[in-house]
Amino acid sequence: MKVNIGVSNRHVHLTYDDYKTLFGKEKFDKVKKLVQTGEYATSLKVSIKTSKSTINNVRVLGPFRSYTQVEISKTDSYQLGINPPIRNSGDIEDSAEICIIGPNGTLQKKCCIIATRHIHINPETREKLGLLDKKYVNVRLGNEKKAILENVYIKETPNGVFEMHIDTDDANANFVKTGDVGEILF
Repeated sequence: MKVNIGVSNRHVHLTYDDYKTLFGKEKFDKVKKLVQTGEYATSLKVSIKTSKSTINNVRVLGPFRSYTQVEISKTDSYQLGINPPIRNSGDIEDSAEICIIGPNGTLQKKCCIIATRHIHINPETREKLGLLDKKYVNVRLGNEKKAILENVYIKETPNGVFEMHIDTDDANANFVKTGDVGEILF
């Protein structure tokens, strides 16, 4: 079974209140629609900072969420000197603390994670593909440097578009880019 791959770079999700803290009344554009229904990259960028280092120009994704979350790679965590947990999006309990810096303000929050490898899917597609009894699958990917990624989480949402998301570390290690195809193994 084939699945399209989307590579996810570091990014930030914001609540509306945290957006106002960071950007004040600054408006933003939707610069790119993402594959997942209703999601988009905005024109907004922030810096993320720890006592060790700062990473600038981190993209803010929309729409607004009920939680603020920073998603980074393990490589980013070395640069920042933190050890965020590997989690599903939205599970920020006991996550790493980070400072988010916008043009109008800053936030210091425990909201930084490394996102779990996951496959977005809606209930109908999940049933059609015979994945109802699966919480995790393995996925073969890569061309010159093939690998099998284990324990890829099946993330069902009502409007999920069938696509696997990996971070830049997984992509770079296996010479994979957005639009490549992986194979789900049972």
